[in-house]
Amino acid sequence: MSAEAAALPRTRRRAKRSTTSVRGVVPAICIAVIALVFLLALFGPLLAPYDPTLPDQAYAFVGPVAGHPLGFDSQGRDLLSRLLAGAQTAILAPTIITIVSVVLGSALGIAGAWFGGRMDTVISAAFDLVFSFPGLLLAILAAAVFGRGMTGPIVALSIAFIPFLARIVRADALRERAKDYIIAAELQGASGLSVCFRHLLPNVFPSVVAQGTLTFGYAISTFAAVSYLGLGVQAPAADWGVMVSQGQNGILSGYPMESLTSGLLIVAIVVAVNVLGERMLQEGEDS
Repeated sequence: MSAEAAALPRTRRRAKRSTTSVRGVVPAICIAVIALVFLLALFGPLLAPYDPTLPDQAYAFVGPVAGHPLGFDSQGRDLLSRLLAGAQTAILAPTIITIVSVVLGSALGIAGAWFGGRMDTVISAAFDLVFSFPGLLLAILAAAVFGRGMTGPIVALSIAFIPFLARIVRADALRERAKDYIIAAELQGASGLSVCFRHLLPNVFPSVVAQGTLTFGYAISTFAAVSYLGLGVQAPAADWGVMVSQGQNGILSGYPMESLTSGLLIVAIVVAVNVLGERMLQEGEDS
């Protein structure tokens, strides 16, 4: 065997290790971005060096200066302070939406798979009805009912995202429902509630986590769109979606920093969440 042939397997192993390490770096970066944004959501208002809602027209559209590294917005408010404070609403509302949709979607999906029959038919029909209305449209309708603010969009988007979770959980639960260990547990006299909590839920949990991660990304972008339209968080409160909207005039005036920085933060967290969620789904399919 030649030296080149002998070295080939080692080269392939090194390439495989390199590919594996790269694949591990991407999720790590995504997790770091998500963790950083959550820290900003928790402590951003405390870290803001200035009042994010206090205007000073003398500094309107002033660029970076000492003590204000990102400059000021159209109202003369410190842009960095508004970004830090705006992380709270930009992340808090999507987090609530995701938790509600994951919990209710998982419960309904498992219930439909377990009981089947008429209950499954009714649940599936309700999902089809919700699917016919885009989440953003439901949020607009909810704003008309509840008024502008966070309540309407949170309720509407939670309802809109429930079917996405429930459909996947139902499909996984149906596969588990037909397996021998579930039948054996029923024959041993275990209650349906016990089987669902002790067996079905743990086995569908990886899919729940992966789809919940993707739902979080959808919730961030959709809630930002609702705030951008003026139906969610209301100015002068700091919120990334509101800042993208209010910064439009600055773009026309040659000062894009407000819309640019807030938009980049939204894009960064959504991309990180989606990449991580897709990787989790892929690993679940491979396993």
